[in-house]
Amino acid sequence: MKIRIKGNSIRFRLTRTDMANFEKEGFLEERTEFPNGTIFYYVLTHSTDMKSLNADYSDNTITIQVPDDIAAQWTGTEIVGFSHEITLPSGRCLGLLIEKDFACLDHSKEDQGDMYVNPNREC
Repeated sequence: MKIRIKGNSIRFRLTRTDMANFEKEGFLEERTEFPNGTIFYYVLTHSTDMKSLNADYSDNTITIQVPDDIAAQWTGTEIVGFSHEITLPSGRCLGLLIEKDFACLDHSKEDQGDMYVNPNREC
């Protein structure tokens, strides 16, 4: 699972293995360790209480909660992803996006063997 953060936007991208594990376990966690001992976590989890994507940040952890019905649609179909905007008390919005990770088209040196076939590839 990869995370991308830009301003008030958070995106999680999942490989095929990530999707299979999320479907089976209902939970994914990644971590980034820093030299000072701090560990930053990012988590994707199922939620029976939510009607749309939701997010939380506490204890150095970003958690995106996915309603069970959305998780079932996402893992069991060709649907690429889901997004949602949450209006914050400040009036600004927090954008959330969860999506399947496609292979790059630019000959990236990153191992892409577990990624989904990019639908924009040339035939």
